[in-house]
Amino acid sequence: MLRLKDYLDYFNVTQQMLSRLVETALSKGGEYADIFFEYSTMTSYMLKEHKVQSAGAAVDYGVGIRVIKGEQTGYAYSESTDYEKMKNAALVAAAIADSPAETKGPVNITEIKAGSYYPSEEPVIESDRVVEYLMKMDEKTSGEASNTMIVARFSYDKTLFFNSLGETAYDEGPMSSLVLSCIFSKGKRLESVSSSRSFRLGYEMFTDSLADELTSEVISRGKNLFLAKKIKGGQMPVVMGAGGSGILLHEAIGHTFEADFNRKGISIFSGKLGQKVCSEKISVVDDGTVPYNRGAINVDDEGVPGQKTYMVKDGILNSYLHDRISARHYGVQPTGNGRRESFRYYPIPRMRATYMENSDATKEDIIRSVKKGVYVDCFSNGQVQIGAGDFTFFVKSGFMIEDGRLTYPIKDVNVIGNGPKALAGITEVANDLKIDNSSWICGKEQQCPVSCGMPTVLVSSLSVGGE
Repeated sequence: MLRLKDYLDYFNVTQQMLSRLVETALSKGGEYADIFFEYSTMTSYMLKEHKVQSAGAAVDYGVGIRVIKGEQTGYAYSESTDYEKMKNAALVAAAIADSPAETKGPVNITEIKAGSYYPSEEPVIESDRVVEYLMKMDEKTSGEASNTMIVARFSYDKTLFFNSLGETAYDEGPMSSLVLSCIFSKGKRLESVSSSRSFRLGYEMFTDSLADELTSEVISRGKNLFLAKKIKGGQMPVVMGAGGSGILLHEAIGHTFEADFNRKGISIFSGKLGQKVCSEKISVVDDGTVPYNRGAINVDDEGVPGQKTYMVKDGILNSYLHDRISARHYGVQPTGNGRRESFRYYPIPRMRATYMENSDATKEDIIRSVKKGVYVDCFSNGQVQIGAGDFTFFVKSGFMIEDGRLTYPIKDVNVIGNGPKALAGITEVANDLKIDNSSWICGKEQQCPVSCGMPTVLVSSLSVGGE
């Protein structure tokens, strides 16, 4: 197991160098400074037209230095850990402050203790095995799909964090993704379906059962699309299926709980901590501790340990999602949500794995309770107004509900509403929570890997766009 000294050696720095860099960063009067080192490797393979047509590898390496003074943030980065180049980056970040700095003594180093939710060994990727796996997977779809594309991606990150409080944290871990996209044809009609899986694992994620699961899922959805019908739109009950419906929870609701939007008064939930926002059956969690999950973090990008945060607990708004800046503003502890795309960006409040916990209903009882409505379980092409939470999501797959039964598959449907109102409009929550382990990416200013999920829920009324 690697220790602090190993990370210092890896990035070619010493504790004394870190202290001097922090001193330089605060030399113009800044109140707080931190340093974030990162090393990343990325490898990808793409199969198309029954052969692996491309493969690539890349390495990214560098350091970012942040200085905070009041509401201002200065940030600069270097793609080298040469001391003079890092010192120049520290001076650039320091330029946001222009008052004389207080003289401070040496910084005492404190190591932050973190959990362990994924492997820390760098995976060995054997190209021959990856190509063989993709070819076998292609064979599984060749009799059903007219065209298949499969993408496998592997990455491995190593990070080191240090701040002006003397806190230091380090972490490393893998991330792997598998994406299957198929085009199905029937006469002149074409339908496309895509599905994916992603975990904080290495090549061991690529099992025969995973290949079978993805291919059967894509083929089943493809067949349903040719049977699907357009429906007449209007206001109606919407049953959201377990798993993938969690993306609506993430986009239309989760962002409104991020503390930067609330601190700035943008979110509809600003100033509503401790208030009832939905049924007491509902608890909404953002969790960095789900083992091997795409959104899992041992420590966030500000050196704060990963943790499980209840945004809503039994219907009450319990907590926002905090980085160090918003936590200081609210006088609370950070929740481990300070995340960044890479060392080129400073951290902001970001989600990890966002999901709703189980209640006591069943999926079957919820569907039986609906006389006429829709069941939806796969969304794409969503548009969300962050803050207010107004959303429009295109439903890739779903079913009509008539007299308490799923009757026929539907297509070309939009679900339109407001996230906070939809949350308040959830009247039933099932006991079948499912985490959707697709390769989700959140694009709030920067790209970050996330995960989402939920049990089956009934929203009493949403606008369903059809014919």
